[in-house]
Amino acid sequence: MDHFREVTAIKVPQWLAGWNEISFNPKEHRKRPKPYFYLFSLPARELRSLTGIARRSASGIAPRAADLGIQRQHEPERSEEIKQFVEYGFPWSTLNESKRQSAEFNDLRKPGWLPTAIVINILEITDSRPSGGVDQNDLVTIAQEGQSHKIILPYSDWTPDWRPSHSPPFEVIDGQHRLWAFEAGDTDFELPVVAFHGLDISWQAYLFWTINIKPKRINPSLAFDLYPLLRTEDWLDRAEGHEVYRDTRSQELTEALWSHPESPWHDRINMLGEKGNPWVTQSAWIKTLTSTFVRRWTGRSTGPGGLFGSRMQEGEEVLGWSRAQQAAFLIFAWKAFRDAVGKMDSGWAKKLRIQAIKDSAASASSGEDPAFYGRYSLIPSDQGVRGYLHVLNDICFTWASHLQLRSWQVERRAGASDADAVALALTTLSRHPASDFVSSYAQQAARFDWRSSSTPELTDQERRAKLVFRGSSGYRELRAQLIETLRDGKGDIAEAAKRL
Repeated sequence: MDHFREVTAIKVPQWLAGWNEISFNPKEHRKRPKPYFYLFSLPARELRSLTGIARRSASGIAPRAADLGIQRQHEPERSEEIKQFVEYGFPWSTLNESKRQSAEFNDLRKPGWLPTAIVINILEITDSRPSGGVDQNDLVTIAQEGQSHKIILPYSDWTPDWRPSHSPPFEVIDGQHRLWAFEAGDTDFELPVVAFHGLDISWQAYLFWTINIKPKRINPSLAFDLYPLLRTEDWLDRAEGHEVYRDTRSQELTEALWSHPESPWHDRINMLGEKGNPWVTQSAWIKTLTSTFVRRWTGRSTGPGGLFGSRMQEGEEVLGWSRAQQAAFLIFAWKAFRDAVGKMDSGWAKKLRIQAIKDSAASASSGEDPAFYGRYSLIPSDQGVRGYLHVLNDICFTWASHLQLRSWQVERRAGASDADAVALALTTLSRHPASDFVSSYAQQAARFDWRSSSTPELTDQERRAKLVFRGSSGYRELRAQLIETLRDGKGDIAEAAKRL
């Protein structure tokens, strides 16, 4: 029998009788946890190798070990700060290079202790993840010998080049940035570990929230990027209010659409709700996004969920795009729509351009396309914005399993207000298969007659048909008619529309 490396651990029972009344539901990724966890220590680099190394290939596709539906997201800058602290302590680690080179501040060097435990989950052979399970030969098991317990690792002696053959046996719940600070360096630097065993992923998200948010250690909005699964937790919606994620994220995305130079809505959103401003208000944009891309999905009976705020139907896992990626996706979709409308030289678009010339409209003289931006176009109205985004979200959510959405990753994770990060995401998105689907949607949506009821020279029948888009019921009617237009087309867009 092969000899495996064993690490002594302390078993810590933690269970109260009242916890038996908790609702444990495997279908919600909350199966009943074991009533204990383990305490032990491991060299930092060895611990890191057991949790996988999230290196990205040139294609931008993430390794299976870094699936966005479950794992916390990594910010390299935070790990670099921790690395400097470990090596030099505080405050020497915060000094600039010139001060470090001088001997004047050498007395400020201190030990860089990391006494706080890394919290992990040890996967079992039955644990299923979107990235796959753990190979039998890579499993970490636990054995009891008398009163002591042993963590049995899948090798006899660890070496720096050891890698799991498939998914790693450990999942990091909290402490990833501390762990990832050890790319190289002293292999004897050990970290304390708190290890759960076979803990379901919803409980992992819950632990992350209670460790990091309730003590007010990090910004709640950032937490939804670091641990995307939190976006869909029902207990957060009920206890904290949906605005924790949904309203805040919708406002941030609206501001990105207004501020980013590549956005068709750059400086074309009424951010202050001013009277006389012709553009859709910020408030209306926020309501549209919370009703579409950032809405919850509570089940198939309620229709599609929000692409940014719901568990996906395949495997019911959340899409873990960063705020910059979310903003880039919206900007790309609107650019594709503007381009598609701009290429139309007949039908409703041509009629609006002719009307603008007759009226000497400001939009015509400014170089803006009256078919997209003009006062007789539905597109720059509240109903138009809601209609285009509503159907875009729904067909993407419905067709998600075909679009490989999780494979679109951007090395730089940042907020929607980071213009450079959004520009980088736009560049990478244009090379992703999903971009063709979105562009095709935009082209087919442009076939819809986007003239408003106030357009001159409409026939009485055309005007009556347009009047149904007014008022709150107009949102639903515009969505329904736009879907009908898509259903009459061909290809994936038509098939996705038929599913709606």
